Amino acid sequence: MAVRSFRAALNEALHQAMAADPRVILMGEDVTGGKGGDGVEDAWGGAFGVSKGLLGAFGPGRVIDTPITESAFVGAAAGAALTGLRPVVEIMFVDFLGVCLDQLMNQAAKFRYMFGGRATTPMVLRATFGAGARSASQHSQALYPILTHIPGLKVVIPSNPADAKGLLIQAIRDDDPVVFLEHKMLYDETGEVPDRPYATPFGEARVVREGGDAVIVALGRMVGRAEAAARTLAAEGIQAAIVDPRTTSPLDHGTILEYAEETGRVVVVDEASPRCGMAADIASLVAERAFDALKAPILKVTPPHTPVPYSPVLEDAYLPDAARIARAVRRSVAHRAARGGRA
Repeated sequence: MAVRSFRAALNEALHQAMAADPRVILMGEDVTGGKGGDGVEDAWGGAFGVSKGLLGAFGPGRVIDTPITESAFVGAAAGAALTGLRPVVEIMFVDFLGVCLDQLMNQAAKFRYMFGGRATTPMVLRATFGAGARSASQHSQALYPILTHIPGLKVVIPSNPADAKGLLIQAIRDDDPVVFLEHKMLYDETGEVPDRPYATPFGEARVVREGGDAVIVALGRMVGRAEAAARTLAAEGIQAAIVDPRTTSPLDHGTILEYAEETGRVVVVDEASPRCGMAADIASLVAERAFDALKAPILKVTPPHTPVPYSPVLEDAYLPDAARIARAVRRSVAHRAARGGRA
């Protein structure tokens, strides 16, 4: 066990997975790290430093730079997976998803179904997502609801270094296509990570915090902001549980419903746009299957339905923060007193 950054945890997962299985390859733009100056290879370890050292460890036959053509190299990865390799393919930003959506949605996600279960497509598509880096609206979106909507894809959103490592190893071992989304603002976050290789199962939420007054369901970077809100609320005597689904497909219905029923108050925090997003999906789940247990309306804390602003002031205002989350929980807890609802 050692303290590692989110970035280092991902790097270690790739190192360990590639060392364990020669079929695992890495493909994408600049994944070899760039040559830098004076002929130095792997100078900076890819666009975000995640692939540092992989070229030297495994060579150019397994760490493959591609042209700036997501349609081509995601399609190539799908074909490689069909023929026995286990490619990890990186697109720098999930915002570029539109360029390769056919290869992912109509090909990789459909192979198992269209071939009657006789074909597997063990590929991982890694991409960054999320606002906060002053990268403007074309490099800052949270498009996981689009991906979650597609049958045949598994969608993973780690919120901390330990989960980043365990979930990436699980993704590489999985026989279905997995989209693995890394919030760019989490790369420097640190936490304790086991040294050994380990896999964190999909579809099993992490209970971040216990609490009996309300439950906050949060994804990705929003988990940390939910934790900050819960600490503020605890000082006021309000105990909020936090559930981190970790994967949106499969989604752990059981844990979400368990805490919805136990607390009767649900606040969902989601960085994606509010229309047809995960906040709406989780709210629908609770409304359909735990309605009789609710003591207050389900509340959603999301950005407005607008592009991500470039202005730092507007971008900060756009994102859900701890103060907004805390206000939503207070409103939920106050609902019983205001309406004379059930205890």
